[in-house]
Amino acid sequence: MDLAQKNCIPCSGDGTPFSKKKISEYIQHVPTWSVDEDDSMISKRFTFEGFEQAISFVNHVADVAHKEQHHPDIHIFYDHVDIDLWTHAIGGLHENDFIVAAKIDQIIV
Repeated sequence: MDLAQKNCIPCSGDGTPFSKKKISEYIQHVPTWSVDEDDSMISKRFTFEGFEQAISFVNHVADVAHKEQHHPDIHIFYDHVDIDLWTHAIGGLHENDFIVAAKIDQIIV
């Protein structure tokens, strides 16, 4: 399963969040991301040399999010960026979160 080659599908809110089993299957494809204690979100910290690189990275993340129509929560600090992914419409994790995580992991700044 190459998640970075997939595209997000619109989530209408009538789906159910991934089970623990499904999360453990998908997290293997984005192993540098961590699952929160409620199994409702994946997160990762990206560290940079300074603010300009952090902002450049965020701009690339914004491009990915726009193309996939799946938007992470982004927390910008001087030399690092924290990203949280979860599917708001279902209140938990969905394949879309892992697709976007895989695409973000491919960003080089």
